[in-house]
Amino acid sequence: MINQIKKWMSGGQEDFVTPKDTTVVFNLQYRHLLVGILKIEDGIWSFQYSDDFKKQSKLKPLPDFPNVDKVYESEELYPFFLHRIPSTKQPKVQKEIAAHNIEATNTADILRLFGTESISNPFRLQVM
Repeated sequence: MINQIKKWMSGGQEDFVTPKDTTVVFNLQYRHLLVGILKIEDGIWSFQYSDDFKKQSKLKPLPDFPNVDKVYESEELYPFFLHRIPSTKQPKVQKEIAAHNIEATNTADILRLFGTESISNPFRLQVM
């Protein structure tokens, strides 16, 4: 029962898989400022702030990434970016996934398809 509740609350996102054979680079922007670079390579997600972000003082570091000098690495997509992905259980989302012929569990492909904008924050994610 608890697992069913967790799955319902997460929208099925716990089924996502980090691809081992994919390299994708995303730029995280706020207006015209490059905030940082998110990258997936060899099954590892990494995030680091841009030099321009480090030089400015108007925007604070993101809560998931408090140290602007650190290169963060993880086998799982960070929550800040995972929240940009809608539930893959929604019929409209399933249609988009099928139309683009991608795996519904591939985190990199799903983020590339749906992660550009988010209603929960003002940042823009662009595939490079």
